Amino acid sequence: MTDEEFEEFYTHSVKHLVGQVYLMTGDLHEAQDVVQEAFVRGWSRRAALERDAGPEAWIRTVAWRLAVSRWRRRGRAAAAWRLRDGGAPAASPAPDPGTVSLVSALRTLPERQRRMAVLHYVCDLSVEQVAAETGISAGTVKTHLFRARAALRPHLVPEEEHGV
Repeated sequence: MTDEEFEEFYTHSVKHLVGQVYLMTGDLHEAQDVVQEAFVRGWSRRAALERDAGPEAWIRTVAWRLAVSRWRRRGRAAAAWRLRDGGAPAASPAPDPGTVSLVSALRTLPERQRRMAVLHYVCDLSVEQVAAETGISAGTVKTHLFRARAALRPHLVPEEEHGV
């Protein structure tokens, strides 16, 4: 991939990659940061991106791994501060009222189910592509998707269909 092709790829895909990672993480600023960092890392290996699963899958995977790494680091830091201060950290502000119901519903899912659901339904990847990107068997991906759909159904189905 040439410099110009990479710049075009960035221009064309950065917004929807941020959106996809946002749905996986539930944090827009975090999604913007990790996608930007993934693009920075991708720049140095732009010649190899076409040979891998594709540049978009590579960026998305790197961004996801960066987000997970940051969560772990923050968790350890928060635990250290609690030990130091003997108290809990300040509560973070609640999401603004304009947050899409899908994001709220996705936040109720366990991390792995949320990732599978976003990759399959939002990123429009096949079960086999999700399995390849995550390193999980296709059967396990299907199981996670089934459980995610069941967990999301009450949050996304209109109330009149619940019998309320």
